[in-house]
Amino acid sequence: MDKLLELVFIPCPGMGHLIPMLETATRLASHDPRVSITFLVMKLSSDTKIDLYTRSMASALGQRVMVQYLPQQDEPVANNPIEYLIKLVESHKPDVIDAVRDLPRVSAFVVDMMCGTMMDVARSIGVPSYVFFPSNASSLSLLFYLQEMHDRYGKCLTEYADSSDMLDFPSFVNPLPAKVLPSVMIIKELMDIGLGWTREFKESKGMLVNTFVELEAASIKYLSDLDVPPIYPIGPIVRSKTVESNSTSSPGGSHAEIFKWLDNQPDSSVLLLCFGSIGSFCKDQVKEISIALENTGYRFLWSLKQPPNDTDVNIPDDYPSFDGILPEGFLERTVGMGKVIGWAPQAEILAHRSVGGFISHCGWNSILESMWFGVPIATWSLYSEQQFNAFLMVKELGLSVEIRIDYNLNFNPMLVQAEDIEKGIREVMKEEGETRKRVKEMSEAGKKALQEHGSSNMSLEKFIHDVIDATSC
Repeated sequence: MDKLLELVFIPCPGMGHLIPMLETATRLASHDPRVSITFLVMKLSSDTKIDLYTRSMASALGQRVMVQYLPQQDEPVANNPIEYLIKLVESHKPDVIDAVRDLPRVSAFVVDMMCGTMMDVARSIGVPSYVFFPSNASSLSLLFYLQEMHDRYGKCLTEYADSSDMLDFPSFVNPLPAKVLPSVMIIKELMDIGLGWTREFKESKGMLVNTFVELEAASIKYLSDLDVPPIYPIGPIVRSKTVESNSTSSPGGSHAEIFKWLDNQPDSSVLLLCFGSIGSFCKDQVKEISIALENTGYRFLWSLKQPPNDTDVNIPDDYPSFDGILPEGFLERTVGMGKVIGWAPQAEILAHRSVGGFISHCGWNSILESMWFGVPIATWSLYSEQQFNAFLMVKELGLSVEIRIDYNLNFNPMLVQAEDIEKGIREVMKEEGETRKRVKEMSEAGKKALQEHGSSNMSLEKFIHDVIDATSC
């Protein structure tokens, strides 16, 4: 029989990283009977959806993907969420060593981009490591570009923080505004962490990237010409199962009530507003959104979250009610026209026939889900690499329309005015718009990439063959 592969997957303990990594594990195991995977989960006491999701997936995983929970560790003391995650991952190294010791054999590690320190564990047992990069090839290209600017040319990247400079980024046609660079590379307190990740990437045997050739040909070509490990574009990876809410009193209605309301709306008539697991706004910004929604008259489904306390590193929670948050009379005036809810089963909503547009924070998972279901996005980026994603989608690829690209909670959390929001809504909801047409075409290209002989399917096979070769040395 051909050589069996036992892979150890180590995801970052955040839903935006864990979901595509678990989906990749299941795809690998179903693609090739030689592959078995042990999926090691670090639990966050502040995010119970991790436990809900992995347990809900268990019945569909099959015998060749085993989910194993690492022991709960004390909550790290940190100044920001990224430092928190770095310390948490580091604290789990001994647990990973114990977990792999009980396995009959290990062929390779696949570690999340934020878990590169786990490559030390792989080296200690003599196996290769691969990096799972849950974002796009353009973001990966940018990280390598910025690292070279810093390490080879001595550029102080913090000079780009809230700068008006325009960069000549090699794989882009358009000049890249410095203000859309990812905060982890230009904020002084985070820059060393971001540079450290990029250096760790170069120590791996290769990188699995959640994209496909037809979407990002220029950036994938740029990466292939760099002196970096091989790139495996295996996307689009979208979630196959909804993460159910654990809230007992979600405002705006239950899961069933949400979809009953959607069922009663015309095709492609509803605008979804959803800003990810940690996206939230102040009361003044909520008012501007409300005004824009009323002015346009479009049907809408709005996932509205309560901002966390200033001292929290936790994700926002549902409001107990919307009293005092929305403008007075807003819910009464929009009865039948719209629905305001708390937590939202985003992928399932995007798949619904009545949804025709999406205002998004531009997390890469959300972008791919929206593209998969052929729903165009109006971009409203909030943090991290989302400004860069928005620029990529609007300016480079022409696959989204703009509300704001340069909004950044770290630098310039300006109030976005109702007229700007209204303009984006009208543009994204155009029935015959060019953006909608392009999104539909890219949706088909993404699905073909995963089929037999498709670009991503072939890249997945190449990854399996390369791991076999690496473990045979």
